Amino acid sequence: MCSCLLQKYESFLPIGPNTPLITLGEGNTPLVRSQRLEKEIGCGELYFKLESCNPTGSFKDRGMVLAVAKAVEARSQTIICASTGNTSASAAAYGARCGLTTLVLVPRGKVAQGKFAQAMIYGAKVIAIDGNFDQALSLVKSLAKKHPVTLVNSLNPNRLHGQKTAAFEIVDALGEAPDYLLIPVGNAGNITAYWLGFTEYYKAGRAKKTPKMMGFEAEGAAPIVLGHPVAEPKTVASAIRIGNPASWQSAIAARDESGGTIDCVSDSEILRAYRLLATAEGLFGEPASAASVAGLIKLANQGVKMTGKRIVCVITGAGLKDPETAMMERDGLWELPPDLAAIEEALEWN
Repeated sequence: MCSCLLQKYESFLPIGPNTPLITLGEGNTPLVRSQRLEKEIGCGELYFKLESCNPTGSFKDRGMVLAVAKAVEARSQTIICASTGNTSASAAAYGARCGLTTLVLVPRGKVAQGKFAQAMIYGAKVIAIDGNFDQALSLVKSLAKKHPVTLVNSLNPNRLHGQKTAAFEIVDALGEAPDYLLIPVGNAGNITAYWLGFTEYYKAGRAKKTPKMMGFEAEGAAPIVLGHPVAEPKTVASAIRIGNPASWQSAIAARDESGGTIDCVSDSEILRAYRLLATAEGLFGEPASAASVAGLIKLANQGVKMTGKRIVCVITGAGLKDPETAMMERDGLWELPPDLAAIEEALEWN
């Protein structure tokens, strides 16, 4: 199997003879079937698409590889983005790979340390602003208009074309599109990209149907659900802490055209799903990733019938990107002296 994502799906991507087929090994991520939650929830089949297995640990690499390849093709020397963390990590990695300068704007104090560390070690120039992601995005859009730099946020259509390849992989692995695709929603580019991928495969005869797209925002950052921007978005799921999504309208189109929904889940629901993924399935995603599973549990509790249905939840980013949240879980930690009797007593083995 070809290891280069751009080459593997070249016929579905805006690639020409001068587009460099760069790669860091992105794509071809595992589609892992549930061992426990499938039965507990009552699904026909439940799978997790582990986008956390991409080179920088998130789905962003799929779109970034194409965006950066097209930037290199256009002889751009600098790429720029606003980020809640994952985009900056991915842009910095691919920028470094291709010898480009990477400039990143992030909201100060609101980026998980794992992601911040990635951007720094890859050599990006990081500007932390006293504001939120939406303000950072507005600034990089203005900078990209005034200066010879390439914007690599999801406003860049190449990002979405790269990200749609995850939908191709799901169909390739299952032999057909699932009945439901559940996905976290922040800036809304990913739900847009998956729907693009499923519809393109359907039109090409690679799938006989398309799934219902089920997107889930965080309750404290749910502009699409509320119907208006959120000036100060708040959620433990920093990757989807966005109050005015760039791909808002295309996400609504994906919802409506697929017959799906965009709903929200609370931080407590996200954290419960976050723990459950780890303890019941052995899967450690960042909190935003758990929004898809939290949404699935919410649908089941609302009485949505899933018997006989094939469901895919997208796990968008790796858990070690946000070690602070993971370290809040201390139920299994004992601090004891180096004494056999004390350890046996704590374990109730005596």
